[in-house]
Amino acid sequence: MGPDPIVRRDPVDTGHTYLCIDLKSFYASVECVDRGLDPFKDNLVVADPQRSRTTICLAASPAIKALGVPSRCRVYEIPKHIHYTMAPPRMKRYMEVSAQIYGIYLRRISAQDIHVYSIDECFIDATPYLELYDLTAREFADTLRSAVLAETGIPATVGIGPNLFLAKVALDISAKHAADGVGELDARSFRESIWRHRPITDIWNIGPGIARRLAKYRVFDLKGVTEMDPDVLYGEFGVNAEYLIDHAWGVEPCTIAAIKAYEPES
Repeated sequence: MGPDPIVRRDPVDTGHTYLCIDLKSFYASVECVDRGLDPFKDNLVVADPQRSRTTICLAASPAIKALGVPSRCRVYEIPKHIHYTMAPPRMKRYMEVSAQIYGIYLRRISAQDIHVYSIDECFIDATPYLELYDLTAREFADTLRSAVLAETGIPATVGIGPNLFLAKVALDISAKHAADGVGELDARSFRESIWRHRPITDIWNIGPGIARRLAKYRVFDLKGVTEMDPDVLYGEFGVNAEYLIDHAWGVEPCTIAAIKAYEPES
């Protein structure tokens, strides 16, 4: 008989609904809007035209990505037959638009229920607002997306889940394959659609280094993590194995309230 697998961990029903909102191809979308272009119809990359063709593109519009151009390619890698606009990066402008969008959220949501994750991504605890506005989670997500699009022209995708991790994975994986740009996960759909998803590096907080260490044990997806000997996991990853095990089961104990309450020791 093999080693005992990790004890099953079911996501605790926290009674919360979280949104993870990402501003689609943010830098490129801002440059498109400022030029009167459509991010979904016009080809644009954000790169410094004063540098050589080996310079890296910081972002690419959804339109040019649909032609197979990755967002972080080098300029010389863009096929010659594709006509596109090259926009020099303007970080101050991107910060201004990001702050404007945050202001749009604040008209509908308290700051204590928003965690800004990056310049183009945030988490929202939507729980109290679904009853307040008498909306489902998807309807509330669409309300926010529509407001951002109407006022700034920037498109957004959304992940919905009962905890921060599932909302993030719903954004990163499920929303990409959804026609409406909204992905939603619960404990059951997580196991049905994400457990065997490969590559495992698509999962939040699992980078190439962790993937290589798991591959030594012929584990290539989250389902494989749930079947590993816990002693092997802790031996390989130390205390960080706890996060890996939790996420493999779709569990995330951290909340936005906990993030807001955190105070560093120094």
